Amino acid sequence: MHKHPQAPRMLRWRSAAAALATAVAASTFLAVPSAQANEPADPPAAEQMPAPTPGFPLPTEHTQEAFDPASDFTSKWTRADASQIMAQSDTTVAPGQNSMSPDVTMPEIPEDFPTMNEDVWVWDTWSLTDEHANQISYKGYDVIFSLVADRHAGYNFDQRHWNARIGFFFRKTNADPAKDKWNYGGHLFVDGSSIGNTEWSGSTRLMQGNHVNVFYTATTFHDVAERNAGGGGIAPDAAIAKALGNIHANEERVWFDGFEHTKLLEPDGEMYQTKEQNPGFAFRDPFTFADPAHPGKTFMVFEGNTGGNRGEYQCTEEDLGYREGDANAESLDEVNSSGAYYQTGNVGLAVADNKDLTKWSFLPPILSANCVNDQTERPQIFIQNEDGKNKYYLYTISHQFTYAAGMRGPDGVYGFVGDGVRSDYQPVNNSGLALGSPTDLNLPANNPSGTISGQQNGRQFQAYSHYVQPNGLVQSFIDNVNGVRGGSLSPTVKINFKNGITQVDRSFGQNGLGPFGYLPTNVKVGGEGLYK
Repeated sequence: MHKHPQAPRMLRWRSAAAALATAVAASTFLAVPSAQANEPADPPAAEQMPAPTPGFPLPTEHTQEAFDPASDFTSKWTRADASQIMAQSDTTVAPGQNSMSPDVTMPEIPEDFPTMNEDVWVWDTWSLTDEHANQISYKGYDVIFSLVADRHAGYNFDQRHWNARIGFFFRKTNADPAKDKWNYGGHLFVDGSSIGNTEWSGSTRLMQGNHVNVFYTATTFHDVAERNAGGGGIAPDAAIAKALGNIHANEERVWFDGFEHTKLLEPDGEMYQTKEQNPGFAFRDPFTFADPAHPGKTFMVFEGNTGGNRGEYQCTEEDLGYREGDANAESLDEVNSSGAYYQTGNVGLAVADNKDLTKWSFLPPILSANCVNDQTERPQIFIQNEDGKNKYYLYTISHQFTYAAGMRGPDGVYGFVGDGVRSDYQPVNNSGLALGSPTDLNLPANNPSGTISGQQNGRQFQAYSHYVQPNGLVQSFIDNVNGVRGGSLSPTVKINFKNGITQVDRSFGQNGLGPFGYLPTNVKVGGEGLYK
């Protein structure tokens, strides 16, 4: 989802309640065999983090140390970290070219991209998975879920957000991804049955047998008609919800039924900002997973904003993260006077209180981007065994126009690595940037719904809402390719990563671009072509 920067926010910390601390396994972290980790990505060619660039501050020192998930430690993506994006960008490129390293730049999508479906726009997309983020083939079918909106209803592409529903697509697991299109199965939920009048992103897990849990963002817009007419502006309500239902398959198709919806979480105003505190708050995108280091526990990460009334937060030295004596560091007064405190994105954490996953408790955020960026959308956690030790990769997505004053970065994927779910996360490549659309970071950002600047790279908004698969394949949707609007899935690309270093694999597919909408499964359930 696109969201424009809003006004300031404030952070008011509270310690995790003692009851939560006892609900989560204590601080002894188990040695876990690699079989319980995700399918690993290929390693990058580089073995060292990018070297410091003269004239820029050094990145914050992060230990990657793991903490008890219920503790009140929150890792910070600092201004010192994010400054490395510009430090690693080329200031000498001709205006409108790509100024970023090829190692973090998504290959260019062609303007003549195919339409995935003639009746609906398609954007945020995810796979049917298990509790370890493995992508499931169910009875010989691959199944994906997407936000969809009617192409023929009279509203435009940028008005899709308040008309969004969750749809699903399927195709045979042995299909040729370069030739065989995804079959559209329609809306996942019966009309009017979900919590809220708009369905935003989440994740879908196969449970026992043919049961599925769909975790989603239940958003309620109170002015849909006015917005579709070009007006409106009433802040929506948002809650995290789930729907338990059933998946079925036969020789011809996949379908779902029996969904029962449960509201799970609403922002608390202390750790996670509410609508009343800021009409532009973010509270969405639940992604659930099991952590082998804490058997029996199910966690959820989601996008949030730092709690507190807008305009009250002030940046801290910890948000800046500069090393003592760094001659290139900003002063705290300088940062606060710039209004950087308007941007207070975070990645939230919650823990399930029962096996039915119908009751959840908040834990403190695992990552904050205070004074760096306002948006940390669609967070995911993957566990990759590296040289006998499990590493936890937190991936999220963000926009260039949600950065704080004095910061600059592209639309794309941002990554962090640590030794546990709650860690002193190390930003990948020292900066956090893992994959961005081609952008000239020397020029100002535009807006994807506006006119593309005659100077800025015409593909700066080519793709968004990236979904990182455990083996490093990355799926996204096409937004704006040189002025041509999208609404279909992008070509899949591949990033290789290890030891906190990521690299775009340009040997994958054709010049780094794989098939459009390629989300291959790696675990088969129910047998190949077994229909019952």
